[in-house]
Amino acid sequence: MPVKSPCNGTCLLDPRTGYCMGCYRTGDEIGSWMTMSDGTKKRVIASAQKRKANTPAKSHQD
Repeated sequence: MPVKSPCNGTCLLDPRTGYCMGCYRTGDEIGSWMTMSDGTKKRVIASAQKRKANTPAKSHQD
């Protein structure tokens, strides 16, 4: 069974971090997703989950 994309439709790269504000992948990871092996996709998802956990929520005062 292929690895499903973590995209949730909130496709906007945060200029501060370079991560998508919806799935926390980088632009390069998003662009390469279709050609990645399932193992690489799983590693990208794990990295994105760590990024999300370590990225402070954006303040409304920005």
